[in-house]
Amino acid sequence: MPATTERLEGQRGLVVGGSTGIGRAIADAWARAGMDVLVLSRSTPQGPGADALRWAPLDLTDAAAAGEQLATAAAGPLRAACFSAVHYGDRRALIEDVTQDEWRRQVDVNLHGLWLTLAATLPALRGGPRPGLFLGVSSEVVFNAGPGRSGYAATKAAGAALLNSVAQEEYVDGADRVRIVQVLPAGMVDTPGIRRRRPDGFDYDGYMRPDHFGALATELAATAGEGHHGESLVVDGAGAWWPADTRVPVSQSRKVGG
Repeated sequence: MPATTERLEGQRGLVVGGSTGIGRAIADAWARAGMDVLVLSRSTPQGPGADALRWAPLDLTDAAAAGEQLATAAAGPLRAACFSAVHYGDRRALIEDVTQDEWRRQVDVNLHGLWLTLAATLPALRGGPRPGLFLGVSSEVVFNAGPGRSGYAATKAAGAALLNSVAQEEYVDGADRVRIVQVLPAGMVDTPGIRRRRPDGFDYDGYMRPDHFGALATELAATAGEGHHGESLVVDGAGAWWPADTRVPVSQSRKVGG
């Protein structure tokens, strides 16, 4: 058994927003490494690897119910938790074309959902013999706002700031209680959420795949993010990664409506 897999065998992992996309790739990678992975999301995981995951429903727009469900899911020690839930919006749009309901949904999912997940999981991640890992899926919009995505950019940037602040709180008396690491793609990723926003026949050959995050997610879980606490790591299409403060990811901004 590889050393990484041996270290993760039987350890508990939790992925919020893990039925599709990057979150699903992280859940699958952790399960392949032997972790007991629970996915919390609105839809059930489907396709290859789904039978290796446990699932429970979660709707982050219902904050009261979501808080209770997250607390139940996080009961007991956790090795790693990942927050990958996201609401992009139906399309890129100027702020005057964004409804208040759309804005509130982005806040509820992208930001308040992250806060609820932290509140539920941090005590469990502190409960083991070594620091647990909290892995946040970030975005290049944190560094490159761009037109037509004000709600997405604002909530993702606020989420990144929230995790940066918590990372400092979790460093106590010269030691990490929980290690906070963020990951983000270097380019566009072919996910169901993106495909809903693209026209039929769109060419995804130049896009990254969610599984490009698998190797890094497994390494971070196995080491509890040692050496990367408080960092944002950019992942590219070859599965390589680097700290965002050494090379800012390229902006994905384009004409509104494109």
